[in-house]
Amino acid sequence: MKIRIGIVGYGNLGRGSEYAISQNPDMELSYIFTRRDPSSISPISPGVKVVSVDEALKLVDEIDVMLLCGGSATDLPEQTPYFAKYFNVVDSFDTHANIPEHYQKVDAVAKSSGKTAIISIGWDPGLFSMNRMIAEAILPNGSSYTFWGKGVSQGHSDAVRRIEGVLDARQYTIPIESALEAVRSGLTPELETREKHKRECFVVAKDGADLAEIERQIVTMPNYFDEYDTTVHFISAEELAANHAGLPHGGFVIRDGKTGNNDENSQIIEYALKLDSNPEFTSSILTVYARAAYRLNTEGVIGCKTILDIPPSYLSPDSATELIGKYL
Repeated sequence: MKIRIGIVGYGNLGRGSEYAISQNPDMELSYIFTRRDPSSISPISPGVKVVSVDEALKLVDEIDVMLLCGGSATDLPEQTPYFAKYFNVVDSFDTHANIPEHYQKVDAVAKSSGKTAIISIGWDPGLFSMNRMIAEAILPNGSSYTFWGKGVSQGHSDAVRRIEGVLDARQYTIPIESALEAVRSGLTPELETREKHKRECFVVAKDGADLAEIERQIVTMPNYFDEYDTTVHFISAEELAANHAGLPHGGFVIRDGKTGNNDENSQIIEYALKLDSNPEFTSSILTVYARAAYRLNTEGVIGCKTILDIPPSYLSPDSATELIGKYL
């Protein structure tokens, strides 16, 4: 029996999830739920039903895991606790500072409903979080560094698009090369947030919008831009489509640790990603964690979980014997 998946939201992340589900033969996409007119959406998968998100609760018995593909700024803080009352869920909530609060809220709901909710799944938070934890456990005496980009941040772009007067936007996170090289060379520099990255925004504004006010709201936005040097460019919709249509991203997690007598040996762990499509890669991670959510729930493990809680074997369709033969 295949794991039956529902998708809430059919933007970049939702479409990417549909592609990812099609690559996992033990899963099937049953429903796409949308706030838009369902007739305006054409899935790539034959037989997939597109219905209003208001109809979701009528289909509880037809879905094993719901992938929540909304934005972290305003969608997921409300959607994840709501849907965790009725479904096993996976989300990509990525506002780092608010994850503990989000966890507590979702955990209470999922435990009371007997559901399994996996939050903040993606590559950061997500895979990078796990690699930071492992590297620091292995090398307890050292320094950790995370660099993102150069690439388009979906969450930051979405946050800019929600500002009054903005039609569309792309936000690039750009590592500062001198800082990256200092870390890789083992100098273990002490770096402030502003010294590691800069941010660059390309914004299409509505006619007559107050550009100065839009820029002010961007550069002062808590948890997104206020701790970075941020440049805002106002451009036309045509220029955005021509020059900023792609969604690349990537980054590095680096741990510089010391071992041995008197710490004479430097050990550097580096984990890197280079992504042509940020949303499609993030969707691929969400999808395999849907498998984990389903397995955990069938075993009676309920409540909220993060990537740090889940055994890697739960991500794979292979048996324990097959995994040992392949990877050990």
